[in-house]
Amino acid sequence: MKPFEGQLALVTGASRGIGAATAQALAAAGAHVILTARDGKALEAVEDAIFAAGGSATIAPVDLTEPEGIARLVAALGQRWDALDILVLAAAYFPQLTPVAQLDSKDFNKTLTLNLMAQQALLAHCDRMLKASEDARVVALTSSVGQEPRAYWGAYAASKAALEALLAAYAEESRNVSKIRVAIVDPGATRTAMRARAYPGEDPASVKPPEAVAARLVELLGERFATGHRERVNHSA
Repeated sequence: MKPFEGQLALVTGASRGIGAATAQALAAAGAHVILTARDGKALEAVEDAIFAAGGSATIAPVDLTEPEGIARLVAALGQRWDALDILVLAAAYFPQLTPVAQLDSKDFNKTLTLNLMAQQALLAHCDRMLKASEDARVVALTSSVGQEPRAYWGAYAASKAALEALLAAYAEESRNVSKIRVAIVDPGATRTAMRARAYPGEDPASVKPPEAVAARLVELLGERFATGHRERVNHSA
């Protein structure tokens, strides 16, 4: 038996980077993984890789900035499965780095819509299926700037700080009334497209690959961590 055999996992941002690597790692560990992101073709490539490795997955292309899309996604899951065991919130939008006084309102709104509002909508719609699981786990990816803001990173930092507060509150609300456990993970410096946008002059080989973060996330999901757990992935395996 693989450790997550018979379990259902939903991974957002699963078309590339940490989301894709985590989806593949969960599938390799036995979970049936629902892959969601906007790019259907990229999701198909991840699904093909999972199938080739002997895993099981279903793609569900969705624009998470559209609340109706999230509602339809979770409703479809509820028609096929009774419970959701793992929810990995990896999708995020990285805005233009700019001074707070010069933030573009549309770009800032897009940042908050995906990085905060969509996450709340996912929790709200998935809550019933998570509560139906015997061991539900929610893991959300954050960034160090959420707790230690830097100049020009205000929009992204604000969205991650708010996400952390939201997840911490959800953890407390779930603590005594369900088996849902919540963790917040800062992946640290990782070789992703988002990282390349933020640090265009950086040598990609100087930071760890997404697979290193995925390995730790899957390891964490197999542990009996306490709800409200927080950690940073620093190793470069």
